[in-house]
Amino acid sequence: MDIAGQLITIAAVLLGGLATHFTNHRMERQRNRYTLLTRWDERKLDAYADYVDCVRTCIYSSVLLYEVRQTMRNIERSETELTLELADLEGGRSRAFERVMLLAEDDVVEAAHRLNAAAHAVAWRARGETEGSLEDWRELNKAVFRAINNFHQEARDDLGVSGNFRGDEHGARELVLPQTREESGS
Repeated sequence: MDIAGQLITIAAVLLGGLATHFTNHRMERQRNRYTLLTRWDERKLDAYADYVDCVRTCIYSSVLLYEVRQTMRNIERSETELTLELADLEGGRSRAFERVMLLAEDDVVEAAHRLNAAAHAVAWRARGETEGSLEDWRELNKAVFRAINNFHQEARDDLGVSGNFRGDEHGARELVLPQTREESGS
């Protein structure tokens, strides 16, 4: 074989090696990018789920406090104990909200702000910081659960989860609220 043939063979081997190296480098880089995105999505999912769990826990604690304050329910714990418990739970909600703020896209952050405002309104009414009728109280609860649904949808969009529940069927479902003693007696 002459020198020109050998040089062409060596150049072809070198070109093949460089092409293989370049392809492997790009594939590894793309795999690392995908792994990083997946890891952030997992952290986002955890932060979103923790936040909604904290919000719901605060709401349920607020409902209990409200019902005790309004003498709709009798339990062994005092109003003061329930108020302190709610304050502690709200601290957890605030910490969970901060994690959402660190990880979420803008639309999710806005939905979280609206949800926080609705949850605060429920807690303020439960503690007696704001006044209103039982119907107003029920409207506050409906509003906070609409805000939770909106947060869910924005979080799903951020995570790339397909489907949606903004439609008429999901939104038409009413929050199930117990009747008052007067309503059940009539």
